[in-house]
Amino acid sequence: MTDAAPREWVPVEHRFLGLDRRTFAPALSVLVIALLLLYGLPALNAAIPWHNEIRAGDVLDLGDGATAVPPVGWQLEGGTLAGTGSVSPSSVQVQLASGGATITLRGTSFTGTADAFLDQVQRSEGSPPGVDGSRGTVTTASGLVGVAQGSTSPNGDALDVAFKMAGASGEAEAAPALLVRVRTAPGQFERLQDTVATFLRGIAPGASR
Repeated sequence: MTDAAPREWVPVEHRFLGLDRRTFAPALSVLVIALLLLYGLPALNAAIPWHNEIRAGDVLDLGDGATAVPPVGWQLEGGTLAGTGSVSPSSVQVQLASGGATITLRGTSFTGTADAFLDQVQRSEGSPPGVDGSRGTVTTASGLVGVAQGSTSPNGDALDVAFKMAGASGEAEAAPALLVRVRTAPGQFERLQDTVATFLRGIAPGASR
């Protein structure tokens, strides 16, 4: 009577370097799926361009009734359009992009003036290269006054504008702060300055503030 082969015994024709070749296919399938999840999907996501183009009539929701009118044709890579969701003015985050240029908006709680808010941002993050130290003011169509500072470096041009999102001057120091940042490739800002100026003029605080 012939003894039965051990349960773990692998026939010679199924062996390779001492391993059971029959387990190769399932193991490779698991490996491929793991690599796809780890590297493939993020790479695919990065390769797919944004197609959330701003159209005429679109309005950004900045929370509590505050709004901004984004430039037509730019891509909305982050943020909420009015009427599509709920946004808090102290945590609003918006990103617009076109070619090598970006406009970002960040809302936060801050007690003090717009000038003091911009000071705090620069202290915490460091002044961008090329800041000349001079500041100006930006007044929107709704009467909101912001503090602006620009810079130029070999990497491109930058403009930071700080607002306190209050409709009445008496409420300004307690109102949420909004930082608008414009970044462009070298030599690009001059071509986009009218677009940027129009965007800044279109920022409006909520009617209740």
